Amino acid sequence: MPDSKAPIAKRMAAATVVVALVVLAIKYYAYVLTGSVALFSDALESIVNVVAGLVALWAVTVSYKPADSDHPFGHTKAEYFSAVVEGVLIVVAALLILNEAWAAYWDPRGFEAPLEGLLLNGGATVINAIWATILIRLGRTHRSPALSADGRHIRADVVTSVGVIAGLAVATATGWTVLDPILAALVALNILWEGTRVVTSSLSGLMDQAIDAESEAKVRETISFNADGAIEVHDLKTRLAGRAMFIEFHLVVPGEMTVAKSHVICDRIEDALQDLFAGATVLIHVEPEDEAKQTGVLVL
Repeated sequence: MPDSKAPIAKRMAAATVVVALVVLAIKYYAYVLTGSVALFSDALESIVNVVAGLVALWAVTVSYKPADSDHPFGHTKAEYFSAVVEGVLIVVAALLILNEAWAAYWDPRGFEAPLEGLLLNGGATVINAIWATILIRLGRTHRSPALSADGRHIRADVVTSVGVIAGLAVATATGWTVLDPILAALVALNILWEGTRVVTSSLSGLMDQAIDAESEAKVRETISFNADGAIEVHDLKTRLAGRAMFIEFHLVVPGEMTVAKSHVICDRIEDALQDLFAGATVLIHVEPEDEAKQTGVLVL
């Protein structure tokens, strides 16, 4: 069955590319006007945003493809590859910026039309701030690593842009042109840190990371509340694959309980968990009381 959220996610990923192109054009023009290496570094990061947006669009498109015989659990992990690629691109951009900053430090340049350049860069930064907020919210709503990574990266871009604008304003007022390459280097170090975080988070997802502690507590509470008739639960395991969530556990029932009655309990628990986490895949292994393991027990 097609996912109703797919068109929204794809449209947002496509819109991200358009926004990134607009912001890139504005920031690059600001650099051309001023000759500032710090503004150049800001524009260079926007190029990364464009490429990352294209990769995210591909990943979101693939991730919403329905399960097939070759991928019976779906394609949701494709979004993690997007986030990894984005993180790597951020690191490459940081290294390029550091190279430019090093050259400019030994050969400081004066600014041309600094006011116009800063105003243009400020306008682009406002656009990015609005868009980052939208992407992060939608990434959480749709449990999309690609949209979330894009939003976090753009948010980091906003922070560095604000720092660049403030620093260049000081450099323009004081004539300390050496601040320009120093700011560019700080931008590079900041986005290098952000890139490392994006890659680390995505690799955790590729390694079948469990859901967070708060969500697992809700899972345990939901199971306990809806397992009337069963005795206990053990071997609870969870994992995330992009926006997909998998929950599995063993449910211990009285040995004399019929298959039909145990099935009713399983259906009740599964429905409750899927109400809690839309689209979650729940696998329950039913065990009779006299054959149950006694490890990791959740007493009901």
